[in-house]
Amino acid sequence: MRHGVDSGLFQQTAHSPSYFELSRTGAGELVDFCIPCNPYFPTPQMFEELAKNLESVLKFYPSDSAKIAQQLSTVLGLNPATIAMSNGSTELITWMDHMWVRDSIAIPIPTFGRWTDQPMENDKRVDMFPLQESNNFELDVDEYIKFIRARGSRTAVVCNPNNPDGGYLPRREIVRFMDELADLDLVVIDESFIDFVEVERAPSVAAEASIRPNVVVLKSLGKNFGLHGIRFGYLVANPGLAGKMRRTLPKWNLNSLAETVVFMLAEHEAEYAESLRLLSRDRYRMGVELSRIPDLTVYSSQANFLLVKLGGGVDGRELRDHLLSRHQVFIRECGNKLGMSSRFARLVVRPEHDVDRLVEGIRDFTQARWTSEHASHSGEPSLLMHSA
Repeated sequence: MRHGVDSGLFQQTAHSPSYFELSRTGAGELVDFCIPCNPYFPTPQMFEELAKNLESVLKFYPSDSAKIAQQLSTVLGLNPATIAMSNGSTELITWMDHMWVRDSIAIPIPTFGRWTDQPMENDKRVDMFPLQESNNFELDVDEYIKFIRARGSRTAVVCNPNNPDGGYLPRREIVRFMDELADLDLVVIDESFIDFVEVERAPSVAAEASIRPNVVVLKSLGKNFGLHGIRFGYLVANPGLAGKMRRTLPKWNLNSLAETVVFMLAEHEAEYAESLRLLSRDRYRMGVELSRIPDLTVYSSQANFLLVKLGGGVDGRELRDHLLSRHQVFIRECGNKLGMSSRFARLVVRPEHDVDRLVEGIRDFTQARWTSEHASHSGEPSLLMHSA
């Protein structure tokens, strides 16, 4: 591949390689359609403010997590006793598995990989409920509940919106789901992408979780704010569950950069709201542009990414490598996601000029592939032989 990118990086884990891994291989300036960031937040002015304080942020210890949680609860309008903060939402998934998942956990697939991988790594039984392509990967709550009862699962998870398809369940359905399973050890609602939902004004069930005995809502500030590098997540639950998690986590488990951002949020709520409006606009525009590409199926999404299915027998790994090597465009091919295949790709919502580059790359790949196929039929050398 051009730019020295090693495609073997994509086979090493169930997740995509990081931006830094690819950069170190000489991939150049990438347009990232893989990592689900918010391209409009923080604003350039906020990054300037962070840069001015970088020396002190890196030099000094952060406050303890209780003080940071107090500030976050003020911004969010939540009771601090119902919050536990962590170094990324995956840290909370790990601790929930160790503390509260006894022997079995139910999860619809495809979904975020740590929900299946983490318990399997600890020899738990993972009851996977397949979402059907024929039903656009929509989750039928009643069928899922029947599945949980039939399997005898003691923990149940729903990601809302779901990753990688962006499917969203109305708030009333999530509340009904929680109440139907009040006898389980634990019910988890992963709301890592909930802020991008536009079909309901207040889609989160965090307030409902805080007054139920066995429900935890998981949140990710990194995904919402476009700051994956600070590793910042939190959960909302009743004070007993949240307190148990707080006592388990290290007292200084958050870094100074995360603390700085939390204290900036109250001053930049308007900018964040505007970023969500712009992203919603871009999601619509991007869906329209991708839908114009022949043999490409685009699924409806309420997250900051779109799931697409490649037609014509196209292998997503070939498209991924072509886009990366020829156009410096980085996408998430879904062949290593349980419940998916390499015919699917997840594409993060980005501004219009970046989408133009993505669409140009896909069309270029389609043309090169068409030329290659016709050349092979005529006995001429293939163009794609020179793209590696």
